[in-house]
Amino acid sequence: MFPDGWNMSTDSLEIVLRAEVAASEDPKKVLLAAQNVLGSCIYRVEEGPDRIALRTNEKGCLQRVHDQLRDRHVRDAARRLLLKSLEGKRLTLLLNRQAAFAGIVAVVSSGEESPLGPLVLEVVTEDPQALVDWLTFYRPEEPRPRAHPSQQESP
Repeated sequence: MFPDGWNMSTDSLEIVLRAEVAASEDPKKVLLAAQNVLGSCIYRVEEGPDRIALRTNEKGCLQRVHDQLRDRHVRDAARRLLLKSLEGKRLTLLLNRQAAFAGIVAVVSSGEESPLGPLVLEVVTEDPQALVDWLTFYRPEEPRPRAHPSQQESP
């Protein structure tokens, strides 16, 4: 069971949160920003000279993203961006790095909206539509916005 009762597939889930690190940046601050997005969960940190990535298969690592999208009333915008980013079983969400450093999950539609470059959250799952529904907190009894036109099947 996913948090809040969503019954997600027991198939594999891969979560990667990554960021490029500029030479002028403190890698520890970039890492802290990424950690603020995932919160208190189990993940593996991969650090390189110009990048940081957090990897996990823990579904609970998405709880903070879920909660912030709900609490900050940005579910609709996040849903549109997630559906637009859907490629097969992969979802991508761009997050403002400076906001993440302050503990806020702020969705951006392009990398240019985050001056130091975005944090890139990628999730691969067997049922990406169910994940979008859960992240954007649409309950089954609520009308479900349609997928991006490029994701819809032809009649």
